Amino acid sequence: MERREFLIKGGIASTGVLASASLLQAMSGKTGSNDTIHIGVIGTGDRGGGMIPVLNKIEGIHVAAVCDVLPFRLENGLSRTQNKAKPYTNYKALLNNKDIDAVLIATPFNTHEAIAIDAIDAGKHVYCEKTMVKGLIGIDRLVKKASKAKTIFQTGHQYHSSTLYKHVVEFIKKGELGQIVSFECQWNRNGNWRRPVPDPSLERAINWRMYREYSGGMAAELCSHQIDFVHWVLGENPKKIMGTGGIDFWKDGRETFDNIHLLFEYPSGVKAKFTCLTNNALGDYQIKVHGSKGTILLNYTKAWIYYEDGYKKELADVDGVSGATTNTHLQGKGVPINISHIDPSEQALMDFRDSILNNETPISNIYTGANTAVAVQLSLDAMYNENIQYWKEKYTY
Repeated sequence: MERREFLIKGGIASTGVLASASLLQAMSGKTGSNDTIHIGVIGTGDRGGGMIPVLNKIEGIHVAAVCDVLPFRLENGLSRTQNKAKPYTNYKALLNNKDIDAVLIATPFNTHEAIAIDAIDAGKHVYCEKTMVKGLIGIDRLVKKASKAKTIFQTGHQYHSSTLYKHVVEFIKKGELGQIVSFECQWNRNGNWRRPVPDPSLERAINWRMYREYSGGMAAELCSHQIDFVHWVLGENPKKIMGTGGIDFWKDGRETFDNIHLLFEYPSGVKAKFTCLTNNALGDYQIKVHGSKGTILLNYTKAWIYYEDGYKKELADVDGVSGATTNTHLQGKGVPINISHIDPSEQALMDFRDSILNNETPISNIYTGANTAVAVQLSLDAMYNENIQYWKEKYTY
């Protein structure tokens, strides 16, 4: 879908003026019998294998095929379909299966571009796990391919689908936090981030996240979710990116950093910090959004607002915000933002299903995915080259 067409459809969707689902489904091409989407999962490691039970729960989706180059991973993925899916060791053979409507790509980062382009060429709808593509050239190639396709492309930044996160974004955009001045984002863990290797020859195939040839390290695997959130809130891409990191704790032959510290500056003047550690888990995953009227603290599934003096009464009647309670994350009283929601990954896959059936552009799409992927690549360049990276107009999608 071309950028202009995307904007038009987005405008139509926002006003609720949509054709019937059946008509749009006819426009979007073939789906399986009884409106069931037959999906193939390409890459059945931790993420891809973990998504199969989630897919199994969703009405209207059937996991019809699984693919992995590692036999034990393929067997694991197949077992999660009760051995009912068709197994493949070559993703191109899976794409040649005319009964497959869509694919979920959960392979090493450096393979996303080629698999996604081949899937689009095969007429498949694509759910591509984050980060979308490795490298600026690859990002541009995939955007050009997907923007002209009649199929759906969704990027796997699942928090973009979270009902809670959507509510928080709208809350901020309405000015309820006042003027936004900064974001503090972290995703800290205490562990070496390695996977067990049954044979030394499989080290790079299994622990690909440790090697720069295949991976963007923690910037791509972790920070990308929070970078995507900041872009979503601000509606801006960063003006410049600075960063540092190192292999300072896990001296085990890895090439990607075991701690990273990024600082983004946006055209509006807002600053955003992104930190990932692997030797200290205090605070785990969290996002703090600082505004002149208050601060919102988000974790995976919950959110609180901390009011600045004088604004508590003014904001107390906002929908979804109620009841002060002590929050162990910060001193003082945090007011919960109470919004009913389901697991973000499940919601994202439900959104993917609905986008296919209704021929709608997903909220986490080729363009949002591309802008986040560019920010990740510039972050890596800033850290590895020890310099400041500046956003160029040609990077904006």
